[in-house]
Amino acid sequence: MQITEFLKQLKQQLPPLVLILGEEEAVRTQALAAVKALIPEEEATMNFATYDMRQTPVAVALDDATSPPFFGDHREVVIQNPYFLTGENKPTKVEHDLEALTAYFKAPVESTLMVLVAPYPKLDERKRLTKALKQNALVVEAKPLDERQAKQAVQVALRKQGLTVTPDGLEALAQRANADYSVMMAQLPKLTLYAANGAALDAAAIAALVPKQLTDRVFDLVNAVLAKDVTAALSIYRDLLLQKEEPIRLNSLLVGQFRLLLQVQILAKKGYSQGSVASTLKVHPYRVKLAWRQSGHLDGQALRHAYVGLVATEADMKMGRVDKALAFELFVLQYARTA
Repeated sequence: MQITEFLKQLKQQLPPLVLILGEEEAVRTQALAAVKALIPEEEATMNFATYDMRQTPVAVALDDATSPPFFGDHREVVIQNPYFLTGENKPTKVEHDLEALTAYFKAPVESTLMVLVAPYPKLDERKRLTKALKQNALVVEAKPLDERQAKQAVQVALRKQGLTVTPDGLEALAQRANADYSVMMAQLPKLTLYAANGAALDAAAIAALVPKQLTDRVFDLVNAVLAKDVTAALSIYRDLLLQKEEPIRLNSLLVGQFRLLLQVQILAKKGYSQGSVASTLKVHPYRVKLAWRQSGHLDGQALRHAYVGLVATEADMKMGRVDKALAFELFVLQYARTA
């Protein structure tokens, strides 16, 4: 079930068991806010509780869930980070009574709304616990939105507040946020305040209001390196150092970006589409879209030369053979001198 359907469902009938599954933080936040809003503020202290399974035994949450609501119509119990539904190893020493939880899933208390917030791409479907949950819960999908879906959702959110964003403004916002829906939504309060007096949410406004993500700055740095623009490359790099970014981390990000450019270029020549490249490499489609545009007109040999040089630079950094802050600058100067 999508978030829009879930919001409608809450107005019609209260489900006793809900699973919010997926990595999209903004969707999870929206779903939880809607759930909590069902309880009057004066009743929330006694009838709403959140438990983190990395810190609290599930038995405590179950005890709360099986208790009748206190001077209210229903009780809400939110279970965060139920890692035991996945295949990952137990990260804490907290003991959980999973047999009791399985039994609860099979017969949830009608006066309680239990919500499990699972910020994972998938659950371990082989477990009895997971099967019992999936069979009895209303499942809300919080999967990462693609670029088109993210843009549409942002437009809808702004429209609800009587605001509109121009096409170039929406494109600029997507670019600044790498088409990450959660990052885009996090900017809305600022954009709403700016546009409250009628100011246009165009590309210029977005550029002034929304800071570039680190990955976006790295993208600019990659362009400067490939263009052999030493001044621009060193300016961006030194600016990032002033923002307390670690030289080794920056170099690793650059290695990753050049690797992606090479991979996209190779796969494109083999006939892969953008979508199949993203699926094969398990990379966000928007990153592939940008790399596809960029790599199409780049010389493959130059890309490989830069990639090998950055890998060697990272090795020198980690082995202590060169000053970390100066290593990248030396690489840029050497690369710019190549034919």
